[in-house]
Amino acid sequence: MASLIIVAYFGVLLLLCTYGAHRAHLVWLCYRHRKRLAAVGELPALVEADLPRVTIQLPLYNEATVVERLLDAVATMDYPRDRLEIQVLDDSNDETIQLARRKVERLRDQGLDIHYVRRPDRVGYKAGALEYGLTSSTGEFIAIFDADFIPQPDFVRATIGHFADPKIAMVQTRWQHLNQAVSLLTEIQAMMLNGHHLVENRARCAAGHLFNFSGTGGIWRRAAIDDAGGWEHDTITEDLDLSYRAQLRGWRFIYRPDVTTPAELPEEMSAFRAQQYRWAKGTVQTARKHLRRILNDGGLGVEQRIEAVFHLTPHFAYPLMLLLSVLLLPALILIPATDVLTMALVDLPLCLGATGSLAAFYCSAERAGGGTVGSALRRLPALIALGAGLSPHLSRAVLDGWNDMAGEFIRTPKRGRTAGRYRQRAQLPMVELGLLLLSLCAVVASIETGHYFATPFTMLFAGGYGYVSYLVVSEQLSVGDDAPSTEVAPAAE
Repeated sequence: MASLIIVAYFGVLLLLCTYGAHRAHLVWLCYRHRKRLAAVGELPALVEADLPRVTIQLPLYNEATVVERLLDAVATMDYPRDRLEIQVLDDSNDETIQLARRKVERLRDQGLDIHYVRRPDRVGYKAGALEYGLTSSTGEFIAIFDADFIPQPDFVRATIGHFADPKIAMVQTRWQHLNQAVSLLTEIQAMMLNGHHLVENRARCAAGHLFNFSGTGGIWRRAAIDDAGGWEHDTITEDLDLSYRAQLRGWRFIYRPDVTTPAELPEEMSAFRAQQYRWAKGTVQTARKHLRRILNDGGLGVEQRIEAVFHLTPHFAYPLMLLLSVLLLPALILIPATDVLTMALVDLPLCLGATGSLAAFYCSAERAGGGTVGSALRRLPALIALGAGLSPHLSRAVLDGWNDMAGEFIRTPKRGRTAGRYRQRAQLPMVELGLLLLSLCAVVASIETGHYFATPFTMLFAGGYGYVSYLVVSEQLSVGDDAPSTEVAPAAE
């Protein structure tokens, strides 16, 4: 049994190091293709008379706190009004209906070609709404924004020129963060998203690898959506699914990090966990749906296939992290800390392999976004701790995604102009509290057994489980039985 525990411990560390090495490879790709990345926004001047017709789709579901802000922003879009259509795709069942209707009527009176669209049911959730809107849309190109985004006036003009290339299907732009400085939680979220946008998307685009539409802040060629089979709702990440279907049909994507759209970050842990659960489960569902085809697709190169595997399986790191936190205590007790040299040769390289690449990844993202390496390094321990704290919840999401190709689309509550209007209910974090106690024991064991290199990591695990548990419990205690419009997040316990 002792041998099995030790083998499992080092096996998990090596797998985590593999995902870490992949992150380092993405940083290298950004550096290798830096000239190509610098030139991505260089487009020929647009002739006003040649601008195509564009439809902007705005899917809504109970967005009373942000819907008017969204529509005010879209109304300022700098694009010829005779070639711009706006669809408000409203699946709401609260006061958002009245707010959106009134705002649409006022904007229509001002000369905007804007339509309020309701469908008879909510089948397919967001994917169903987008598909329903396409049946009556008139645009050759389709831009999509979620309710908490604030589209900038130059969005369409900045992106539409890429479609002069008939092979381009989609242009994705970068998310900015309206409320990044609100708390440690929002700062870490911003750092995580910047890593995705400023390293992953830039690297994959520049290297010719497959990447994805992020669900909002992007614009599609309508013909590419149709050619790929349209919006499907057999996964809960319809954006990732359509992205792979389109690219496997030969279409190409562009990423524009210099075109940004401000948006909200979830300010409560319960809402953040629900969002991450949906993304994790849906990504695993999409991997189940497409990985076999990707691996057998003769039109893709070996590097493209390998990158697609990493792209579709990153959330498997959460079960590995969960397993590592469970194995850590017995491993510390069973593995002798013979001397500092032995630990430096065995423990330290593995620990650095799993975390050093994270530092390179997020420092690169911070610098690309105009920040400093120091600011990334200061927040990195909190980011690692939060990843550990999320591991039980997101391990459940991975398991659900592997076993179930359906599921409810749990929206992320938006703060907007009215804090507390929408709140997220969640189960109490009993598993996290149990792992907190286990990790505290591992902290003590690392000191008592002389595994000093492991002590900081055991402390990060304990801090992550404690942080998540504290925020979830405090938030749920503040949600009374009469709180309006609450939604239940999938339970991790």
